[in-house]
Amino acid sequence: MKHISFVHPNISLLKRAIDLVFSMVCLILTLPLFIVIALLIKLSSQGDIFYCQVRVGKMKSGKVVHFNMIKFRTMFTNAEAHSGAVWATSNDNRLTSIGRLLRKVRLDELPQFINVIKGEMSLIGPRPERPEIVKELDKAIPFYSERTYDMTPGITGLAQVHQGYDTCIDDVKTKIGYDFAYSLSLTKLHTWLLMDLEIVFKTLLIMVLGRGQ
Repeated sequence: MKHISFVHPNISLLKRAIDLVFSMVCLILTLPLFIVIALLIKLSSQGDIFYCQVRVGKMKSGKVVHFNMIKFRTMFTNAEAHSGAVWATSNDNRLTSIGRLLRKVRLDELPQFINVIKGEMSLIGPRPERPEIVKELDKAIPFYSERTYDMTPGITGLAQVHQGYDTCIDDVKTKIGYDFAYSLSLTKLHTWLLMDLEIVFKTLLIMVLGRGQ
């Protein structure tokens, strides 16, 4: 099957430059916050401060890249030992008290700036999903994997700010439309800039109002 990339080469380069500069500046500025969050996690529950999880990255020429996404740990240790990968819920009892707060204001995702600097993620793009969930969704939804063709997954994105976490298959189907809409915005400079500004504004609004999950 022939794949079509919507991303303009110049936009791709500019997007990567912004990712690098913004992520490095944010890591430096939020270093004191990293220390505070790390202490709160350690004092509130047993386990590591950071949590790494394999996610599906950019697809290129039929090959899919996998990477370890870094987050602040928000769940109890071995929370998925018996359940495995499951849909997110609004009242997830696997979350620690600090973890629930971090998710509401999206601060659990701060370490992902490291993934961005490494080129595994972008500031804005489709949500990086877990391989086992992608495998199941590929069977249920035609062209599901196409959402990340030549697209680096993002910390935030059009689908994330409009819909949040997936809770069922219908959520995923809706989110795919947002992902493809974002891909199409990368064909022209002005449409991409307007789209990214909208996503940044809505992401900040979610963080300030604590609407994360």
